[in-house]
Amino acid sequence: MRKVHIAIFVGALIGIAALTATWSSGQAPPGKKQGKGASQATGWQANPDWVETRYGGWGGPGVDSQPGPMDTILLKDWAPKTSVVVPATSVPKARYSAIDVHAHINARTPEEVAAWVKTMDEVGIETTVILSGATGAQFDQLVDLYLRPYPTRFQLFCGIETRDFDKPDYPQRAAAELERCYKKGARGAGELSDKGWGYGRDTTAPRDKRLHPDDPRLDAFWNKLAELKIPANIHVADHPSCWTPLDVFQERTPDYQHFSQWGKDVPSYQELIDARDRTLAWHPKTTFIACHLGNQGNDLATLAKELDKYPNLYLDISARDYEVGRAPRAAVKFLTKYRNRVMFGTDMGREKRMYQSWWRLFETADENMPGRVWWRYYGLDLSTPALEALYRGNAKKILNWGKT
Repeated sequence: MRKVHIAIFVGALIGIAALTATWSSGQAPPGKKQGKGASQATGWQANPDWVETRYGGWGGPGVDSQPGPMDTILLKDWAPKTSVVVPATSVPKARYSAIDVHAHINARTPEEVAAWVKTMDEVGIETTVILSGATGAQFDQLVDLYLRPYPTRFQLFCGIETRDFDKPDYPQRAAAELERCYKKGARGAGELSDKGWGYGRDTTAPRDKRLHPDDPRLDAFWNKLAELKIPANIHVADHPSCWTPLDVFQERTPDYQHFSQWGKDVPSYQELIDARDRTLAWHPKTTFIACHLGNQGNDLATLAKELDKYPNLYLDISARDYEVGRAPRAAVKFLTKYRNRVMFGTDMGREKRMYQSWWRLFETADENMPGRVWWRYYGLDLSTPALEALYRGNAKKILNWGKT
């Protein structure tokens, strides 16, 4: 069992924070000492791979590290205050009336829904799409809660029926429930999530008994979506770091460790992406919205190839602020070139400041902004065409806004 701690190395020219880790067994990983401060290096600091990953070509922090009080600070508690002084732009309201295509049941009473609508008015959200994942009576209750009092402010997506999916009549039942929800007001299906356990998320089922998106038993469901001209919002796989060990090389902070799939009985990240791509190929008339930038926002070049190959694939950018914020130049190029394929979404509740943080990321050139995953963000300062398409243009074209 490893305990991750923090040590700070302060240099005369630069100050860089460095992380250290110790083994409960007291054994340090193998490796040779290198770079300035090698005489002090122990544990992970003596591991060449760790040094290369940590410092790249610099070879080290530039000073001899010394023990001190910060050796006892846990990584999860570290919240460094930046000394960088840069402009900070306040963007209280979106430049264009926005459509949030990725929210969940963030309000459960009429009073909470009314408060949400008030916040939407204040920040410039025209319509919010609720990815309920619900079917049956639960979906019907959401219709009464959201659509009846606010028919133009919310759009509802339903879920997918997964009960007894091993029975012969399952394909017809799943398609029939989708159509029933459509008649009640559903204008899409989602968020349909498969992180390896399949739809239904039975963690006890063997791999060959799980229901993945490319399963033939779902053909009728995908075809019904195309017939009704409504999209599916699909969450396939997860951030690729979830398939890497929870050690000193883990990219994301401990806040995200509960999403880890490392060592679990699930397909690999790439196997899940491949299953998604087979689904796209087999159902070209169905519109699929891969949420969270398809969980490929870390590799925009590969994601671009996916968009080029599958014209029925669209994306939402929800909860991937940290991907575009840490690679702003690549993100601007991507969101400009594929401005007709990406939609705005949040997936982070309904707090006012949350929305405004998105506006600052998209609309300004601010630097060194605080981010949710410890990484600092850099504003994209998107062009007018790219911003308008992201905020509302694509949602207006892709979503079904018809009424029953």
